[in-house]
Amino acid sequence: MKNIATALVKAQKAFGPALKSSTNPHFKSRYADLSACVEAVIEGLNEAGIALIQRTSEDLTGVTVETVFIHESGEMLECGKLHVPASKQDPQGYGSALTYARRYSLMAACGIAPEDDDGNAATRKTFIEKQSVNESALVDHLAAIEASTDQESLKNSYKAAYAACNGDAEWQKKVIAAKDKIKAKL
Repeated sequence: MKNIATALVKAQKAFGPALKSSTNPHFKSRYADLSACVEAVIEGLNEAGIALIQRTSEDLTGVTVETVFIHESGEMLECGKLHVPASKQDPQGYGSALTYARRYSLMAACGIAPEDDDGNAATRKTFIEKQSVNESALVDHLAAIEASTDQESLKNSYKAAYAACNGDAEWQKKVIAAKDKIKAKL
């Protein structure tokens, strides 16, 4: 366990936030979908020599998922099984339960959380309203993202730009779009 433990510490230092980029129209709330959770951790895990696997087990009432980390040394860390009941006994019900289980198993295994939690939403909103966004600085941050020539400089520019957004959703979207554009080119 020595190699994988050391690698996980290294990986966690590189984890980003699980961005709440999806909207649940039923509850009119935002959440971090599965792809946002994977994007927050996969680069850090892979750079530390860790593969991410999510095993599924047969289950008659829902789905059971276990997140497993496999280090390039051969060491493996199994993070425990999570069972999520299917709301309906049909493909859509099982698919929804599978996505939910994968997302929460991954967040628990990696020790990450969405960018803010619903319990703090009201407090955070008040705080954000009081903060101002330095648009000039954000323009400079966007330019730094666009000038990135490798993954490391892109990651650093992106983190600085996202932090400078001070929770402003419109600026966050611009920063994410700029990062995705350059990431596709690299």
